Amino acid sequence: MSMSGSHPWRQALSSLLLLLLLLVIVFSLLLSSSLFQDPVPRIKRSPDLPLRFRYDGTFKILQVADMHFGNGAVTRCRDVLPSEFAACSDLNTTRFLRRMIEAEDPDLIVFTGDNIFGTSASDAAESLFRAVGPAMESRTPWAAILGNHDQESTMSREELMSFMSLMDYSVSQVNPSGFTIDGFGNYNIKVHGASGSAMANTSVLNLYFLDSGYRAVVGGRRTYGWIKESQLSWLQTISKELQGISPVPALAFFHIPIPEVRDLWYKEIWGQFQEAVACSSVNSGVLRSLVSVGDVKAVFLGHDHLNDFCGNINGIWLCYGGGFGYHGYGRAGWQRRARVILAHLMKGRESWTGVESIKTWKRLDDEKLSLIDEQVLWIRPQDVYDNQM
Repeated sequence: MSMSGSHPWRQALSSLLLLLLLLVIVFSLLLSSSLFQDPVPRIKRSPDLPLRFRYDGTFKILQVADMHFGNGAVTRCRDVLPSEFAACSDLNTTRFLRRMIEAEDPDLIVFTGDNIFGTSASDAAESLFRAVGPAMESRTPWAAILGNHDQESTMSREELMSFMSLMDYSVSQVNPSGFTIDGFGNYNIKVHGASGSAMANTSVLNLYFLDSGYRAVVGGRRTYGWIKESQLSWLQTISKELQGISPVPALAFFHIPIPEVRDLWYKEIWGQFQEAVACSSVNSGVLRSLVSVGDVKAVFLGHDHLNDFCGNINGIWLCYGGGFGYHGYGRAGWQRRARVILAHLMKGRESWTGVESIKTWKRLDDEKLSLIDEQVLWIRPQDVYDNQM
């Protein structure tokens, strides 16, 4: 008896197996070819440069101090009310940042250190993306410096500054070219006058960013970092160069306060002085250098979350941002907060001219984003005002 045709299902099965084998081979070839192809490069989305004042003669900066961002929803809040704890995480910090951007519509956001809390961030790059995400989503230019905790995760301080300089809409820089300088994140940014004005192609406000370090051992004792002589030398050089072009006001940003801030306990301040100033035991002469360059009108700090005051020493305002992030330490019932800085141009005979005034205020992360402690930091002297009218 012939066996031919007695099992037609065998032929069908063989055909199916052959088809599956061919599919596997084709899929493997496609996969291997894609793996060896060069990845498509991703180009940084850059902000419109140079930064400049608006048509209404204003330039607004949002200072975000001490976000202490960790791993997002799984990173719990610190020092909040018992009724708030269960639903509180890094996402509260994200929501606060989004609310501030929507409410204030800043021209520049400045993150003044401890942007991520290294020991709580399992991946530094991922935490940074989440931390500054609202700034990038809003397409707002942003600048950053480092605090004393940022490098405690998976990236060094140099890697962090390099990475942030490459992120979308960032104007951050690692260090100035042509200088041998301590730290990472020392740079300056020029803010030009309003479009169509006589100062449209000239810087009318200069911003200085400095790396205040993290930890050090001095005389066998641990202390916080400080701004070094090489950084002050660069500051003096760039300030002199910029003032030689046009003598305009400047603002400075760094994380760790200088020792002189402690003296403000005995002076008039705007805001609250609620904890000891955690500065370095080394006084490297930062205040003396700031006074000598002549253009810096105010310095904006972080680090001490429960201090949110401004005080004046030798003609320079020293202002804390106040703790912004919910994973950073705070005080239960004392709202997280952010500082806003607004510069306004003078109106000349035909167009906007130089900066006329600089003022600041803070907003609380409450239901109304309450505005508090509004104050004027600097007004252009009358004789200069008359010369530019």
